[in-house]
Amino acid sequence: MTGPVPNREAILTVLERLLSWSEIARSPQLARFLDYIVRRKLDGDVQSIKAYSIAVDVFGRAVDFDPQADPIVRVQARRLRSLLDEYYRGPGLGETLQIRLPVGRYIPEFIENSEGDEPGGQAPLPPKDAEAPRGPSSRLPMSWYMLAVMALVTATVAYALGEWGRGRDLLAQPGGAPQRPSVGIVEFQDLSVGANLLPQVSGLAIELVTDLEQFGTFDVRYGGDGEANVMPDDLPLNDFVLSGIVRLDAGVVQYSAILTESRTGSVVWNHTLAVPPAEAMTPGVLDGVSKAFALVLGSPRGPLHAAARQMLISGTAEQVEISPYFCRVLFDFYRETGGAVEAERADACFAALPETDRQSAEALAATASLVAERGSPSMAVETSLADRFRIAGVGLERAMDLDPISGFVWEQRARLREAQGALALARGDFASAVQLNPANADALAGFARILALGGSLSEAEPMARDAAEGTPNPPAWYHGVPALLALRDGDLARAIASAERYAEADRELGPILAIMAAQRAGDSAVVNRYLPQVLDVPAFRAKGVLPRLRERISDESLVESIRGALVEAGVPPQALMRAF
Repeated sequence: MTGPVPNREAILTVLERLLSWSEIARSPQLARFLDYIVRRKLDGDVQSIKAYSIAVDVFGRAVDFDPQADPIVRVQARRLRSLLDEYYRGPGLGETLQIRLPVGRYIPEFIENSEGDEPGGQAPLPPKDAEAPRGPSSRLPMSWYMLAVMALVTATVAYALGEWGRGRDLLAQPGGAPQRPSVGIVEFQDLSVGANLLPQVSGLAIELVTDLEQFGTFDVRYGGDGEANVMPDDLPLNDFVLSGIVRLDAGVVQYSAILTESRTGSVVWNHTLAVPPAEAMTPGVLDGVSKAFALVLGSPRGPLHAAARQMLISGTAEQVEISPYFCRVLFDFYRETGGAVEAERADACFAALPETDRQSAEALAATASLVAERGSPSMAVETSLADRFRIAGVGLERAMDLDPISGFVWEQRARLREAQGALALARGDFASAVQLNPANADALAGFARILALGGSLSEAEPMARDAAEGTPNPPAWYHGVPALLALRDGDLARAIASAERYAEADRELGPILAIMAAQRAGDSAVVNRYLPQVLDVPAFRAKGVLPRLRERISDESLVESIRGALVEAGVPPQALMRAF
C-alpha cells in the first residue's frame, strides 16, 4: 500500500460535484464506480483497484468473476472516462483540481490546474464533436512512400500469417455453417520517431480490442507487437489480422489501419485517418481513432462480414447450414432493408437454431424486434399489435437479464419503446446502447433520429454524421437526420437527395421531407412526385397526417413546419387534421 494522497478534502469536494452532475448521477453504477476508485486511491489502497475487485464490489459480480470473459469493467470504465472528459469540457471547465481516468487503467489521477484551463499544461482536449475523426472526410491520397511502407508492413504480417492461417478457411466449406470471423489486433508501428512530435500510438490496439469486443459478431484478440509468435499456441487461429502504422506526412499525423486475411495473406481493407499534430498528442485521440476504425470494422457491411454477406447476395445462403452468426447476418440485412422477405428469412433462421442458441440474449432480442415490427409466421394472423408488443417486451426483458451490458439488446428495446410511443424511455435506452457501444452505427442512427424528432437536432448531429459518413454503404434509413440537417443549413440540393434516399425506408416522413426541401428549392417536379405518396399512406388516411406525425415527432416547431409545407403543396386541410 502506498501513502495517502494529499488534499483529501479538496478531492472529496470535487468528487461530490462530479457525483451530483446529472450525467453521472443518472447512472448509479457509474457513480459507485467513480466513488469506489477515488476513495480507494485516497486511502492509499491502489493495489486493490483492479478489474476483479471493481466487478465484485461495484457491479455485484460473483466471486468467480472472470475479467477475460466478462468485459463489464472495461465497458463501464470507457463510459466513465468519456463522461469525465465531457464534464471538464463543459460544466467543470474551470475546475482547478480534476479527477481523470487514464486510458487502459482503473486508478484515477488527481491533476492540479491552478489556471483553471487544461490540466498539467497538457495540450487541450479536442472538442466533443471532433473526438472521432470521420473516415470519408479524413482520407488522404496515399503517396508512393505510404504504399511502400504499407507493402512492407503487409509482407511482414503475411509472413507471420503463413503460420497462423495455414489450412484455415474463412467460412465453412459449402454445406457447412458459416461461423463468425475472428480478428487478431497487433500494435501499430510508430514511424514518426525522430519527428518533432510524439503522437499517441501505444495502446491503440487495446482500444480497438475494447471497442470491437462490444459488437459480439466476431471474436477479437489482442496480438501484442505483431511478431510471428503474437498469438499463444493454445488459442485458435485468426481469420484476419489488423495491423497499422502511424506517421507524419504533409503536416498531419496519419493513422493507417491494414486488415489482412490470414488464409491468403492478402490485404482486404485499409483506411487512413488524418489527425492534426496537436490533437494527435492528446490522450483522447486514441479513443477517437479507434472509434473511427470500429465504425467500419464493426459494421455489418464491413470487411469482416463480406464473405457471409456475399452468400446472401449470390443466393447461396439456402445451401448452407444455419448458425447463430449467420442468423445475425440475416437480421442485420433485414435491419438495413426493412423488407418482409428479409424478416422472414431471419425469423426462420432463428427458429431453426438449437434451443440453447435460441435462448441467447442476442437471439431473444433479435426475434423480439422481428415480432414487434413484422410479426412472425408462427403467430396467429389475428395477433394484435398490442399483443405483439407485449410478446416482444417479454423476450427483451429475458435478453436484458441474460446480458445487461449488450448494446445490441438495449438498442432493440429502444426500438420497441419508440414503436410504442414511449419516446422518453426510448431515448434513455438508445443512450445506454450508445454508451455501451459508441461505434454501433445502427444505435447511433436510431438515437440521432429520436433526438432530432424531439427537437434536439444539434445534439443528434455528430451521431448522425458518424453513422451516415463513417460507415460503409449506409442504408436508406440513416439519411433522415442528414436531410433535416441540410434543411437547417439551407443546403437544398443535399436536403432533397437525403430526403429521397430516406423516403425509400420511411414512407411517412421521407416524402414529406422531400416536399419541404423541394418547395424551398422551387422544384415542383419533386413536390408533384411525392405528394401522392403522402396522401396514400395508410396511417395518414386512418388518423390524419398531423395526428399520426405527432405520435412520432415531439418537436412542435417541426410539426408546424411540416403543416405549412403541406398546405402550400395543396394538401386539403381536413386531411391534415383527421381521417380521409
